[in-house]
Amino acid sequence: MRQAIKLIYVEPLFTISVFVLIALGLLVLNSIAPQIFPIYYFYIIVSIGIFILFSRINFKTISAFAWHFYILSILFLIIPLIIGQITRGSIRWIPLGPITIQPSELVRPFLLIFFAVYVNVKEVSLRHLFNIALLALIPLVLILIQPSLGVSVITLLGVMGIVLFSKINKRLLISLILIILITIPLSWVILAPYQRQRVFSFINPFTDPKGSGYNSIQAMIAVGSGKIFGRGLGKGVQTQLAFLPERHTDFIFASVSEELGSIGAVVVVLGLFIILWRITVFIETANDETARGYLIGVFFVLLAECIIHIGMNMGLLPITGIPLPLVSAGGSALLATSISLAIAISASGLLNTLS
Repeated sequence: MRQAIKLIYVEPLFTISVFVLIALGLLVLNSIAPQIFPIYYFYIIVSIGIFILFSRINFKTISAFAWHFYILSILFLIIPLIIGQITRGSIRWIPLGPITIQPSELVRPFLLIFFAVYVNVKEVSLRHLFNIALLALIPLVLILIQPSLGVSVITLLGVMGIVLFSKINKRLLISLILIILITIPLSWVILAPYQRQRVFSFINPFTDPKGSGYNSIQAMIAVGSGKIFGRGLGKGVQTQLAFLPERHTDFIFASVSEELGSIGAVVVVLGLFIILWRITVFIETANDETARGYLIGVFFVLLAECIIHIGMNMGLLPITGIPLPLVSAGGSALLATSISLAIAISASGLLNTLS
């Protein structure tokens, strides 16, 4: 508890925003998905404990185990393929008694540490870039075959952020950007049929309002129906009558908007904005290039999660299974975000102030 108070004293906006978002998430989740409790309280307690613990560990100490993190992450991603629990055709979770964990979420902060170390060992040459791509491909493929396209894309964006802002040859950087732009259309080939249908539904969800466009339509209705002050906790039509699917995970922003209105939505967006803003400040105060690279990776990951989640909840982006950081239900996602943010504090150099 004393360490939490110190964190609030040193970085009040960042720390308070984290706890406000968790508290707001708990408030809404208790209303729309009471069945996930009391187990979800376990995730909350562990996440807060991990947040305090990892923020106290010197970043140089953490980064010294970069290769260990990478190897263990690969092994951890293989486990679901062997003993994983199949849910809705996906095999992403490992059952542990009454709880389940999702390795693809939990390994991300540790993969970002590894790539922040590996990328910044020297100036990124063509050969070094090839090695980076090869090392990134292994975990990304393991995540894709689960399958979990959304998680793999978010992880890839984090790694790309680290590379793009590293000591990379400018000509190589331009070539890399051109290659990415050229290969984006080719990504259509690797999409599963249901994922392609989501893109069509995004363009015009009303072409199939009872099928592929259903989720998007219900989410937009939920967001709009809350108006300014919301319908009130436990009084949302879309959420309480289960018209809105996955209302506690993929569509938590729509649930907040319906029950707490624009005011609740603004609090969520403001909290996330403050966290992202403070991370940009941390990037400027980082002790070295490795810490800076890690912070850039975390910034890209969180920014992408926020944009994609809120965008799909408002009908601005195709539907994909991306949770809203700190607010959506999902123990593994909450743990991963807590670890990422705690290490971000360590990488920022604030640890020296706490000593």
